[in-house]
Amino acid sequence: MAVPEVTDVFDKDGVRLTVDDAIATVTLTNPAKRNAQSPALWRALAEAGRSLPGSVRVVLLRGEGKSFSAGLDRQAFTPEGFEGEPSFLDLARGNDADLDAVIAEYQEAFTWWRRSDIVSIAAVQGHAIGAGFQLALACDLRVAADDVQFAMRETSLGLVPDLTGTHPLVSLVGYARALEICATGRFVHGAEAERIGLANLVVPGAELDAAARDLAGALLAAPRDAVIETKALLQGASGRSYEEQRVAERSAQARRLRDLAGLGD
Repeated sequence: MAVPEVTDVFDKDGVRLTVDDAIATVTLTNPAKRNAQSPALWRALAEAGRSLPGSVRVVLLRGEGKSFSAGLDRQAFTPEGFEGEPSFLDLARGNDADLDAVIAEYQEAFTWWRRSDIVSIAAVQGHAIGAGFQLALACDLRVAADDVQFAMRETSLGLVPDLTGTHPLVSLVGYARALEICATGRFVHGAEAERIGLANLVVPGAELDAAARDLAGALLAAPRDAVIETKALLQGASGRSYEEQRVAERSAQARRLRDLAGLGD
């Protein structure tokens, strides 16, 4: 039987995207800087989302080296910033509309991971700090190595988490624990992360990639449309009443039954 070919889609600005049939892998590729993040990396992550072939059902996110991502590159806070980019200090001096637009552009790197047509899995080892923590939270599921260290350091720096991490964090661990994690900036290690729901699974570091691939394979076992409908039901559940969710379930099941009977659109 032919082995599916792994296709390199692109490799730039600290991000590599490869596709192996129904599984895409997005890899952070700057281990020397613990996969620190920058606006260029965020644009590359957003491009990865736009570049996914329609065949992809599961996206794996991983970081090379000892750390998943140590967060925002501190060069962002220097007067010179990144070459070819406005410094964060320059952005702060701009008007409200321009500053809002820039932050919204940065957030695009973190928003596509929960698209209804894919399931995303972050494989997280070592440091996942600040923007790194938020990138892991952007995914649907998290498999962590036992050496993982999650931390939301923004508040400690006089900032707030603004890369879409607050909503999933509260959804996963509740308001009180999310506030405590963010306001103290403390580290959440593997055992606690699994216990409070930040991580779906914690494994020895040497087994991390294999565990993430195994989970991806399990997700591919069910028919794609059933997974899409189930994901939509679960994503919308918190915003619906019990009765509204019952209605949504009936509508989704009616679509599935008609599709299985060959009566779909």
